[in-house]
Amino acid sequence: MSTQMNSILIANRGEIACRIIRSAKALGLRTIAVYSDADVDAPHVRAADEAVRLGPAPAAGSYLDSARVLAAARDSGAAMIHPGYGFLSENAPFATACEKAGLVFVGPLPEAITLMGDKAKAKRAMIKAGIACIPGYQGKAQSDDALIRAAKDIGYPIMIKAAAGGGGRGMRLVQEESALKAALGTARSEAENAFGEGALILERALVKARHIEVQILADGHGNTVHLGTRDCSVQRRHQKIIEEAPAPGLTPELSEAMGAVAVKAAQDIDYVGAGTIEFLLDPVGDFYFLEMNTRLQVEHPVTEMITGLDLVALQIRIAQGEALPFAQGDVKMSGHGIEARLYAEDPAQDFLPSSGKIALWRPLRGGGIRVDSGVRTGSEITPFYDPLMAKIITHGKTREDARQKLVRALKNTHVFGPATNKHFLIRALETPDFVQGHANTGFIETHFDRDALSPAPLTFSEAAMAAVLMFDRARTRAQEAAISMTPALHNWASATPISTPYAFAVGEETLNLFLTPKGPDVYEVRGPDETTAHIRVLDIRGHKAVLEIDGHQKRLAFHQAGARISVSIKGREFHAENLCALATSSQKTVDSGSVIAPMHGLLGKVLVKPGDTVCKGAPLAILEAMKMQHELCAGINGTIKAVHAKPGTQIAAHTVLIEIESSKT
Repeated sequence: MSTQMNSILIANRGEIACRIIRSAKALGLRTIAVYSDADVDAPHVRAADEAVRLGPAPAAGSYLDSARVLAAARDSGAAMIHPGYGFLSENAPFATACEKAGLVFVGPLPEAITLMGDKAKAKRAMIKAGIACIPGYQGKAQSDDALIRAAKDIGYPIMIKAAAGGGGRGMRLVQEESALKAALGTARSEAENAFGEGALILERALVKARHIEVQILADGHGNTVHLGTRDCSVQRRHQKIIEEAPAPGLTPELSEAMGAVAVKAAQDIDYVGAGTIEFLLDPVGDFYFLEMNTRLQVEHPVTEMITGLDLVALQIRIAQGEALPFAQGDVKMSGHGIEARLYAEDPAQDFLPSSGKIALWRPLRGGGIRVDSGVRTGSEITPFYDPLMAKIITHGKTREDARQKLVRALKNTHVFGPATNKHFLIRALETPDFVQGHANTGFIETHFDRDALSPAPLTFSEAAMAAVLMFDRARTRAQEAAISMTPALHNWASATPISTPYAFAVGEETLNLFLTPKGPDVYEVRGPDETTAHIRVLDIRGHKAVLEIDGHQKRLAFHQAGARISVSIKGREFHAENLCALATSSQKTVDSGSVIAPMHGLLGKVLVKPGDTVCKGAPLAILEAMKMQHELCAGINGTIKAVHAKPGTQIAAHTVLIEIESSKT
């Protein structure tokens, strides 16, 4: 390795920055992180050899500011820049600027990024190369009328996509013509905000299709190979959440055919670097080019698990001018890999992103379980960036072995703080269609309606365990404050033992419990209708506990903050707040006519003004958070009574934005 190529700046954050730093250090490179004010103490900053501040928390003033990134590279003496994924990874002008600054951009040439980063141009190029594409419209005319006419020729359902970018931004599924115009406006606005370009393409929406992709590597010496298939069909909001390799159920002939087409597509554009060719596979076995991602994919670890290759290290070596150290025939695949993306989001609220401090982060590792994370206990999940917290990846000799390991890993990964999709991931992995390898892009809509996504209510036994844990913690704190206290006197009383009341909210009802010590570490908990639980504390260490409830041992993890306790048992997490311990709130209760911000974010648009008449379900405002636009809609019929916030302002979660006066009609 040249002495001039011994340092690399990672122009990213979170888990992918940590991932790149690991491989770069293994190659002997000096690693340089960059950070915004929101990430001053983030794990990727600590992991690097040095770090440079970029700017304020919003990405536009930090991670997306190419001038600041280039200045950080210059000031730190970096020779290379690895952009990871997202942010500047598919930004051709940035790749060009790196070259002009004498920096090695770890990625393809700007020409390839420009071509494949524009879905319209990419489709036209693939059609010219003789590669089958989904029927659609990728023309230059972008007026609503032109797109509406094109949609009639294509036929419904239609998928709208931003011509630039990806990750589900600027993407909308439209079932019928009457909904097309409004969807075009929303998709165009989201695309402009996310990518600075509002051009759209249309594609026929394939029903019950599978999302299959092929990882390719190409060096600057004319060598291009593929590393097999991945199945990424399980998606929410058009963003992947579970991926696996190899794609299940494909014949060897079909897998090889997809690999050959992927290699042809890369060779046709003289591609150099790591990239992914994405296809849609219909139920009869025909596959169509979808797009090419000219960067490392979030799901690259599943390919690493079955090939034993380090894709980040190979990316760096290719960027340094080295030839691939193997040919297609040398690629050997072993076993099966599955990845689950752990997001800070609430499945019960249509997967809306959540934010806040992580009170506890304890993932399970080892034994075929890999965790790529960018968080730790105390990390803050902010509204400024993608809500991906970690990726949990497993490898097994068979697909079922890998699946069972992933379920076990998730059930034993403890994360308290913002709402997460952990329990949803477990349920998805245990759904019969997924177990059998039959998932398609409609998997979530087919198997999880709104009721299925709602968390199960707190049960009596769960509330009883929560009460015992709270009581034990309070007793421990009192003991630590005492001058002396013999353990033999735990829960001893000279008279009749005193019962401690607890009250937990269960939906709109309150569950009242009474806890009575019955001896050292033994409790009786009484509930409504004389329901009784007998609980013995067998062990409590840190955030873990073993309780025996009515003769059955329960191993759990928990975290308490004031009157609120969070508990995880076998992957199910529940939260209980002791209403008896809460001080009376002075905050006014808002009625159902109030529109409340579900998360922190930027108020992009307000679509109504006082005096306007609205119907239930009508869009009232657009809240921008975590790179997505979220419509806030009316919950009742009525008249706009007040608007409390202006467009362009940052809004805190749970802020009342708009008030509606109910109408009787």
